[in-house]
Amino acid sequence: MFFETETWVALAFLLFLAGLGYIGVHRMVGKSLDERAGRIKTELDEARKLKDEAAQLLADYRHKREQAESEAQEIVAGAKAEAERLAIEAKVKIEEFVARRTKMAEVKIAQAEAQAAADVRSAAAEAAVAAAAKVLSQEAKGSLAGELIAKGIDDVRKKLN
Repeated sequence: MFFETETWVALAFLLFLAGLGYIGVHRMVGKSLDERAGRIKTELDEARKLKDEAAQLLADYRHKREQAESEAQEIVAGAKAEAERLAIEAKVKIEEFVARRTKMAEVKIAQAEAQAAADVRSAAAEAAVAAAAKVLSQEAKGSLAGELIAKGIDDVRKKLN
């Protein structure tokens, strides 16, 4: 058995492992692995914390977006209501303006009709006075004629005006 190569290789390997154990390599490897596990645990905790913060920020931004959307909808609804109110006001003002203009036109037409009627009466009175004067001057002579003409003219003027 001492003459076989495998025995000497196994014995050298065991001596090597014993030397490593004597130096304390197993403690150094364990310590290194423990430190690495601690760093990994710390990194995982920090990653969890960052993930939670990111989730909170995402929830905050979603909430803010929802608020902004509802605000925008309120603004749009308010603007529509204001536009409708302004349209109704404008319609009422236009109707009032048209009514005032119509009334003013009717008043002007009535005034023009009254003036035309007055002009026609005046022209008719003048024509009647002229005709009466002509008729009376042909039929009546002298001072009686003057009195009748003056009285007739006064009567005609009073009745036509």
